[in-house]
Formats: sequence, structure tokens, C-alpha cells
Amino acid sequence: MNAASLPLDHPFAHHNGFSRVFAPDTLTLGFILPVASYPNEPGPSLEHHAELTQLADQLGFAALWARDVPFYDPGFGDMGQVFEAFTYLGFLAGTTKRITLATGSAVITLRHPLHLAKMAASVDQLSSGRLILGIASGDRPVEYPAFGLEDEYEQRGDRFREAFEMFRLASETSFPNGDFDRFGDLQGLADLVPKPFSGRIPAFVTGRSRQAMDWIAANADGWFYYFIGVEHVAAITTLWRETIKRVTGEDTFKPFAQGMFFDLAEDPDQAPMPIHAGLRIGRRYLVDYLEHMQRRGVNHAALNLKSSRRPAKEVVQELAEYVLPHFPSHEPLGL
Repeated sequence: MNAASLPLDHPFAHHNGFSRVFAPDTLTLGFILPVASYPNEPGPSLEHHAELTQLADQLGFAALWARDVPFYDPGFGDMGQVFEAFTYLGFLAGTTKRITLATGSAVITLRHPLHLAKMAASVDQLSSGRLILGIASGDRPVEYPAFGLEDEYEQRGDRFREAFEMFRLASETSFPNGDFDRFGDLQGLADLVPKPFSGRIPAFVTGRSRQAMDWIAANADGWFYYFIGVEHVAAITTLWRETIKRVTGEDTFKPFAQGMFFDLAEDPDQAPMPIHAGLRIGRRYLVDYLEHMQRRGVNHAALNLKSSRRPAKEVVQELAEYVLPHFPSHEPLGL
């Protein structure tokens, strides 16, 4: 059991999803969905997807992150999340009990904010408040023309901010009222239901999403970043926390999470080796690596097993036995 927890006055101290994954000065472990190994294929078979997500839940991992990729683009080389993100998380809400469910990340520029608010609040309610909403502006150019938005691709940063504003207004306000150039008018005559389980869904910006750091620090509840070399981590986490303090005037804890492709070597003493956007590493070195990241301000590592040369179940079990005890998930107040 991890004694670390959020301060009781933190905005998400009683949010089941956020408080399971995040606490100051600690790091937890999760997986980017699907929990599957497919190093030489564009997409997974998903034959045992439900079993493996339930195993991650039962063994005590912190979170499952669903990618939001509507199309398979061979030029991109990775199919990403096969199932639609919110449909899949709704399914997982009924088949898991404690693990946090997250989007990593929902491309909010390609979804209408009212649909986004409805889907996110529905999953949040169905999971008893276990949803974290990772959001992004989208980086696959093929998607914008397919949605009839080819003229918006270069303006997707502006579109992102407007979508986020409308999402917040609709999901957190009763009978909201507001005008939005790209998405329509809310006239205070109708209410969007359901509302989030705890009144607000934590939102994490992925990468920069074409936003200034000041905007991210002021508006996001955390930052979900891509894999970067260990030598660069301290600089970016320090910049993140200094920006939060400068912009907000407070030391509010807003976590820094990182996603990475991951291959757990059979040899526990395998030193770290770089792979595309991640590492191949033995479990003993992994503990040292994660402790290093924790000391430098990383609060969560989301592991993508696509590049794993070993069966996913075997990797999950080894991590749970030898690595997870060093980085246990937190105990939410509400579950």
C-alpha cells in the first residue's frame, strides 16, 4: 500500500481516477491500450484484451490509456487504438474495478465538444469517477480532410482551445450559455447530462497541442508528454512546475505523465537500450530508471507494449512482481 496521497485541499483529492494515479513526488505505472505485444504488425489481434486489462486491474497498476485514432494510416506505421476510445473505456468501466481509465489522447479538434462532454461524463459516471481525459489537437494530416476539416489543419491550435472551452462549459455548467464560432451557440435553454461523477473531469494536454506553455499551465490539470531521453527530463519537469507557479501564482500540484514504447528484456540485468520512442530494458535496471525519473518529477509512466518481444501477459506479471512494489498505485478516498 502506498502511503502517498494528494493533499486534502487539492481539487482532485476526492476524484477516484486522479487520486489513484497521482501524488506529489511519486511515480505510478500504467499501460497504453491495448495491453498487447505486436512488434512486427501494424495492429494487435485483441484476442485477450479483456483478460489482460482485468489482470492489470487485479495486480494493482494505476491506469489504462486509450488512444483516439479513427483511421489506420499505413504511412504512420501504427494502427494505434483499434476500438473507439470512449466505447472501449465504457466497456472497461464494467469489467474493471479500481484502475483509472484515461484517454491518451482524445483528439478534441475532430469531435464536437458536446459529444465529447456527453461521452466523457458517461464513462466517468459508469466507472464511478475513474476517468482522466487526455486531450490533443491531432497530428495525422490524413484525418482532417476525411472529416471535412482540411482548412482547419493549420488552425487546429485555435480549434483546440475553442473545443476545450465549450467542453468545460457544457460538462460543468447547468444550462450553459455561450457562443462559439466553430461549434455553435449554447443559449441556456437545454442542459447536457450526465455531469461528471465528481463535478469535473481532469484534463491533461498531450505534448504541446500547438499551445503556449502558459496556456497549458493555466488551463490543464496535468501534462501528458512523449518519451524523452533521461538527460532532458529534469529540464522539462522544472519548466512545467515553474510555469504553473508563475502563471497561477500558486504551487498547485499538476502532474507530469509520460508515455513510452517499452520492451521488458528477459535478462533482468539488461542495461537500457533505445528503441523507437522508448526503451528495451531489464527489470533491475528498470527500477533504477524509474526511480531516477521519479526524483526528477515524473509522476506516471504509461507503458506501450507494442514493441515487446515477449507475450504481454508475461510482461505484466513480471512487472507486477518485481517492479510495481517500488511504485505502488495510490488508494483513492472514494473507492
